[in-house]
Amino acid sequence: MSLDTPTAMPSSAAAAEPLDSLTAVFRRVLELDEVAADANFFLLGGDSLIATRVLSAVARAHGVELTFEDFLTDPTPAGLAARIAAATDATATTGATAGTGTATTTVPAAR
Repeated sequence: MSLDTPTAMPSSAAAAEPLDSLTAVFRRVLELDEVAADANFFLLGGDSLIATRVLSAVARAHGVELTFEDFLTDPTPAGLAARIAAATDATATTGATAGTGTATTTVPAAR
């Protein structure tokens, strides 16, 4: 099984429990047995390349496209879950499709 392949989880369960989903993603991509809700991704050994995998998993599981800046600001499962909840609440309020109108951050390639 690829580390990028999410474990089987119904999409409704993933949407209902973003914190559980995010801790599972952190465990999978960092290859750790346990991750606390307030654990800093980068202090656990994560890097920017692995962070993009987390962001991709968030978009697939929750229909919310967080930016890399969002990730840097809140690099914990609890922080990212709060951002997902806020985006989901905003979507429900406006009736817009989740993930639309979000800003993206472009990271220049290393030379």
